[in-house]
Amino acid sequence: MNVIPSNQKDPLFSLIKSMTKAEKRNFKLYANRTQSTSDLKFVQLFDIIDKSNEYNDVIILNKIKGLKKTQLANLKRHLYRQILSSLRLIYIQKNIDFEIREQIDYAWILYGKGLYMQSLKLLEKYQHIAKDNHLDILHLEILEFQKLIEERHITRSRGIENKMETLVEEAEKRSRILHNSCKLSNLKIEIHGSYIKYGHVKNQEDKKAVEQKFKKNLESIETEGLSFFEKVYLFQSYVWYYYILLDFPKCYMNARKWIDVFDENPYMKTEDPDLYMRGIHYELTTLYSMGSLEKFEKRLNAFQRFKEKYDTQLNNASKILYFLYFYTSKINLYYLKGNFKEGTKAIPYILKTLKKYHLHLDRHRILVFYYKIGYMYVGSQDYDKALDFLNKILDMRGQKLREDIQGYTRLLLLMVHYEMGNIELLPSLVTSVQRYLEKLTNLNRVQKETLQFFRNIIRLPLFEHKDEMKRFRGEIKILEDNAYAKRDFLYLDVPSWLDSKICNVSLSEIVKKKIHI
Repeated sequence: MNVIPSNQKDPLFSLIKSMTKAEKRNFKLYANRTQSTSDLKFVQLFDIIDKSNEYNDVIILNKIKGLKKTQLANLKRHLYRQILSSLRLIYIQKNIDFEIREQIDYAWILYGKGLYMQSLKLLEKYQHIAKDNHLDILHLEILEFQKLIEERHITRSRGIENKMETLVEEAEKRSRILHNSCKLSNLKIEIHGSYIKYGHVKNQEDKKAVEQKFKKNLESIETEGLSFFEKVYLFQSYVWYYYILLDFPKCYMNARKWIDVFDENPYMKTEDPDLYMRGIHYELTTLYSMGSLEKFEKRLNAFQRFKEKYDTQLNNASKILYFLYFYTSKINLYYLKGNFKEGTKAIPYILKTLKKYHLHLDRHRILVFYYKIGYMYVGSQDYDKALDFLNKILDMRGQKLREDIQGYTRLLLLMVHYEMGNIELLPSLVTSVQRYLEKLTNLNRVQKETLQFFRNIIRLPLFEHKDEMKRFRGEIKILEDNAYAKRDFLYLDVPSWLDSKICNVSLSEIVKKKIHI
């Protein structure tokens, strides 16, 4: 049975299950305060769904007396709106952008009553707050509202020197910033989309094509005198650009610049913690790719301290993101150190948390964790448990989820059965893996050569296996020195596995020796 239950598709069910105890308590108070006792069927519906492990129309209709099937859809919509209204009252006190939007609404109400001077005063106050918090869209909206009032009414502002000129200049400046920010966000989305579609560059021709496209897109974008988000978007774009090019030192450098922007504006770490944590995630990812153990461990500890310091200010989405980023890197740290057995101690907590957040995680995230967990068990020589998680990934077939990892999973499966001595199973497994890999659009050389190695070894008697491993180790050494293949070994460390078999030592020992070389 899968550790992760299947995702519930019902939006109301997902919303209720995402709520904290405090949010649920606040909803009950809100509902009882704003609705009459006779109009509380939606509260009954809330309680039923809250106590259920899965959504079921039949159970709901049986438990709410007098509710007809034709009425259920309307009742669900009503409950959904009421929950969002109650949540808004909580978060309006915590999110400055919520507060500013509310104040803009108040300004419109005042303006509609002819109290345009009061409206202007309110807008003036929140214009500065929006600017200080780099909320450019809200800032421009306020400026445009101020211009509308000044245009249609005679106000005292006309008597203040340069007041109107400053307002117009500020609106033009904010408009330019938004236009440039839009171009930068388009650039980072496009370069990220290119990675999702094509992955890393595989040869010099790929590299040249990516470089030309990126530089052409960058030509129309302003890169000097940037605002907070413009800087972050620019560095994000460079992170993905160099990541695709497999230029990890430059990728790391731009991830650091991304984080530095937050360090220069520390209050933004709580205003947009998700964007800050993404920067840390890519910094750790590139450090892992470079094998920079000391820096990696230092930054991972700093990441943990950030969570401990700001935990009470993070919402549920941010906590989920932290879990994904931190524990992916935590597993990578065990890999870098070769502490596979120690790493297995973290697995029960990871699985428990994956189950807790299953409604909020896509299957891609789960697949990646299953692969990393399976690899951890291979490193700790617990092959039965490794098979459990590799088989979970195989059960996900039929869905277009990370073709590369699906391919590595099947090759790792061959290694596991070899380690378990299931030699008689290998011929049929090799045929099955070959059939699958031939269908992949982005099959890389590491996958091709590893499959060929197993095709060769199943034809040989056992006493010749070590010689074949030594031969293949010489071939794979050439790929290790190939800049376009290095990244592939991070998913499947074929060289270390071969070394462990040739030297008759554990994979853990081989990795630990590499640290000291």
